[in-house]
Amino acid sequence: MNTSNAPFVLRNDLPAVSTPEFPQVIRRDLPGDTSGKPRVVPWLGHKIAKAVSAACFVEGQDDQIGVQVQAEIEYRLRRERPSFVHIEQLQDMVEETLIDLGHAKVALVYGKYRARRAAEREHGIGPVIEDDGQQLELATREQLGDIRARISFAKIGLKVTLNDDDLLARLLRSTSISLTPVERRDTIVLNAKSLLDVDADARFFAARILLSYIYEETLPWKVADGPQALKEAHRKAFLEYIPRGIALGRLEPRLAEFDLKKLATALDPFADLQFDFLGIQTLYDRYLIHTHDSVTGRKQRMEAPQVFWMRVAMGLSVQEPEREERAGQFYGIYKSRRACSSTPTLFNAGTMHPQLSSCYLLYCGDSIEEITETWRRFSHLSKWAGGLGCSWTAIRGAGAHIHGTNGESSGVIPFLKVSNDIAIAVNQGGKRPGALCSYLELWHADIEDFLDLRKETGDDRRRTHNMNTAHWIPDLFMKRLKAISDGTLTKEATWSLFRTSETPDLPELSGRAFEERYLQYEALAAEGKLWSRKVRVLALWKRMLEMLFETGHPWMTFKDPCNLRSPQDHTGVIHNSNLCTEITLNTSSDEVAVCNLASINLAAHLREDGALDHDRLRATITVLMRMLDNVIDINFYPVDAAANANLRHRPVGLGLMGLQDALYDKGIAFDTPEAVAFNDEALEAIAYYAYEASSDLAAERGRYQTYAGSKWDRGLMPLDTLAHLEQQRGVPLMVDRTSRLDWTALRQKIAQQGMRNSNCLAIAPTATISNILGARRASSRPTSTSTRSRT
Repeated sequence: MNTSNAPFVLRNDLPAVSTPEFPQVIRRDLPGDTSGKPRVVPWLGHKIAKAVSAACFVEGQDDQIGVQVQAEIEYRLRRERPSFVHIEQLQDMVEETLIDLGHAKVALVYGKYRARRAAEREHGIGPVIEDDGQQLELATREQLGDIRARISFAKIGLKVTLNDDDLLARLLRSTSISLTPVERRDTIVLNAKSLLDVDADARFFAARILLSYIYEETLPWKVADGPQALKEAHRKAFLEYIPRGIALGRLEPRLAEFDLKKLATALDPFADLQFDFLGIQTLYDRYLIHTHDSVTGRKQRMEAPQVFWMRVAMGLSVQEPEREERAGQFYGIYKSRRACSSTPTLFNAGTMHPQLSSCYLLYCGDSIEEITETWRRFSHLSKWAGGLGCSWTAIRGAGAHIHGTNGESSGVIPFLKVSNDIAIAVNQGGKRPGALCSYLELWHADIEDFLDLRKETGDDRRRTHNMNTAHWIPDLFMKRLKAISDGTLTKEATWSLFRTSETPDLPELSGRAFEERYLQYEALAAEGKLWSRKVRVLALWKRMLEMLFETGHPWMTFKDPCNLRSPQDHTGVIHNSNLCTEITLNTSSDEVAVCNLASINLAAHLREDGALDHDRLRATITVLMRMLDNVIDINFYPVDAAANANLRHRPVGLGLMGLQDALYDKGIAFDTPEAVAFNDEALEAIAYYAYEASSDLAAERGRYQTYAGSKWDRGLMPLDTLAHLEQQRGVPLMVDRTSRLDWTALRQKIAQQGMRNSNCLAIAPTATISNILGARRASSRPTSTSTRSRT
């Protein structure tokens, strides 16, 4: 054996020998093996290198040391040619070789590893130990008991196929002796997550492993206390959390005015057992209020999940006359997963700045003052976690004359570049990236440059890599496109582009009024009386499709149906949609439209026989519409124009999630006529109950300010506006207009009571909140606790 400190040289002085000339290795008996026969396995020298490399990694040494040790030991065994070698002998040889090669620190780490494994075999499978060798046995037993307690908690009501010893071994994988308690916890949680592809209920098992650590971080509870102690731990934590949160400036002082003891009693910790791993991980990472150490950057969560739901419910009921009753009612909606508010509401309800709205819709006018005011609004709205949608159509196109300076406009693109950078610089409260979607009407002079904004090539000063873009398309363009398809127009048919400074009324018109005025401008351009540029309709359409395929932008949104079917057509114009295109509201220089969202979990509203539970759905929507209406009055508005619009029109957006879950529970494939029929039934019911709830709120609280003259006031329900759109287009709408519910009675109710909210529904995005509720795929509940059969 090489006993010098000379540089190591790989042994080449012996001829190569075949694997059978190495000894067989006698392994230890398996736990529980009573056969008395030792296990003998073939020689696998690479395992020596692997074990030593692991010790080198802990000590920060070169992992090639493992190869050196393997070579030295194989050289010795070739020379001595034993038939068998015991695993303990082999490990002794590894330690001796490391010391002989001058790697005493690595040998010490390797020796501790051996001691740990010996303790594991004595006390069970896979315990984690501390570095202090004198406390080895005590630490092993404590860690083993801790993990077994977490497994016991995590298995409540589940049918996990792995037995406890297998789970124990899996959870303790890679928990090395050098890990800190936080690192050990994270490793165990990751190991639990790795079980997701092993077992149907593993996502709930993994969630509860993480949940047990969250409880220990936020409650006066240890996993050894057992689930029976959770309710009392929640009660104590809640009573301490509200005053502490107020003292730290995290929570609104009005929360202290609630009957905290009454609300603490209502907390139901066992509702957490319905979380899957993605849901609880999402809550933990982004939603639970925390304290922040500016030096270490570490977060300390202050609220457990059920405390979080109650805090949000309290934040939405601070202005209710019967606060505790309403908070309990709102909390019941959350904990039962019947519905969920949007992310900004969950972030900020009950806090010092309750910015509860999801999106803001802006209109930018054609002056430097209005442009810079728009940028200021962007900054303030994005800071408080608002997604932005803005119309830029009013800005004159490139080359247009500027009367004040007698110069030429640079067009809309440079202003969009600055807007893109603002969205990057001012993220949403440090919790998610800033987000903006810019809209431009299809006849705007700069539309071709607008198409290129998301391209990866070209002048980067004219690119907006982080900003979403969308077309605002009038029906007239689609009619010309269809006429080309029908042969009514030739493939050379054109579309005219204009500068808004010369056609300022086009953004304010829709339907037939827009078409008539647009044709007049085309005639004037033909006479040379205003600037215009013609492009082929088919060429522009192909460019739109090309960019959509290449970059995903600009999105296609349609101006005329949005305006013609708007209930608020008497008070203004819809110039654009919002960031996620789920709602369309009026905007102007004086009004920034606000989007207040929540979504129903449709899968939670089925009866045992799979039918839609209309009574439960109606009850949920009645409560949810009240919650959304409260948002408008409680909301912190970063800019005055947003408060002006929201308080005048009081729009809310009720959406849904869990449709596929509901279809799965019903045993219906997504792409069948039966699925279409159920979808139609569910959406009609949601609309009906939402309008009814808003009307009842109007009877209680009063109509919204601009109700007079609205379509509601004129006796037009949203389903009635299909006929108006059809008449304006002059093209039949092939839409099923069958009704299942008594809309005549609802019309009479609205005629008598009015409406509390100008808009009630939205195609609300649910990417994150559906993850929290688990409403995104088949079987969103633990398999062993689901009573409904599946096909």
